[in-house]
Amino acid sequence: MQDIDSSSSRETNDKIKHYISSNLKGLNEQSRNYIKDIVVLINKEIGINKIISLLLFGSQQEESESTIVSDCDLLFIFKNRVSSHHIKEIERYFLALEIKHSFKEPTAKLTSEVLSVIQQSTGMFMSHFLTKQKYWEQAIFYKIFRVNRVFSALFAPRNIVLGNVIQNSTILYGDDLRNDLRKKIKISIREMIRSSVMNLFISFFALLIGPIKELNSIKYQLEAIKWSLKASNYYCYEDSVLIDKIVDRFISFEKPKKRMNAEKFYRRFIKLRRNPSNDLKFMIYTPIRILKIHVKAILFRKLIKKKISGKPSQSKKQIPEPRYFPLTY
Repeated sequence: MQDIDSSSSRETNDKIKHYISSNLKGLNEQSRNYIKDIVVLINKEIGINKIISLLLFGSQQEESESTIVSDCDLLFIFKNRVSSHHIKEIERYFLALEIKHSFKEPTAKLTSEVLSVIQQSTGMFMSHFLTKQKYWEQAIFYKIFRVNRVFSALFAPRNIVLGNVIQNSTILYGDDLRNDLRKKIKISIREMIRSSVMNLFISFFALLIGPIKELNSIKYQLEAIKWSLKASNYYCYEDSVLIDKIVDRFISFEKPKKRMNAEKFYRRFIKLRRNPSNDLKFMIYTPIRILKIHVKAILFRKLIKKKISGKPSQSKKQIPEPRYFPLTY
């Protein structure tokens, strides 16, 4: 009987892997193997039928954007009847799989405690998020991404993050629940203020832990820049494109005399994402650039609103993307 159960379990896992594999085209091998193992783990511990929807979002969707500092963002939406205790129990195994597939490095206890402060508050460098259907439908941000409630309420650009997830995600398994949230997302200037404060906080945190070489603090600044660009881009265009195109857009926002400095910074940013190493000059200038990114985005959207109000018959989607439009502040 035990052999029959074992054979049946293997068959179920093979079917799940095959089903998931059909939706993983374009991903690198590291991400594909990690996702397959995660789904098999959940099927074993809680049952795949408990999952309402499984979403892949973020940079791992496009292999061309995946870098050494990229994580693999998975959002599991469980049925409401699954207990929070049970979800926490299976989450314990996720860390081992992240280490196995090189999305996380094993660290000493003290180092882990230092890093957990920012990771638990922001969700940075987390490769999995487990929530329930009711939290998703109600758009309860800290319950969806399991981040610090106070920090997210004060600083997280919640609607921008959720909007990006909806725009830049793939359904790997189950139902598509993204439309349930779409109508609840409203972008305002407060979102940009929160984004700037949060990413400045992360940037200064990276400078603070910079002397501890094993923490590789440059990774946090690179994420802060990436998040600033993606949030600001969504605020301006309400779309989700590759980071290289976002960089081109924000370089075009600069006045001609300042464009060269912006290009130099972003070239260094792209290079460091591929091969992270602490660059003190770059790290010191990063908070200034983060502030500029958000200010440019706010001014851009303000200008677009003025143009739209002058042409009420023209829809927002018909506005041509300005390739070279210097903004000043």
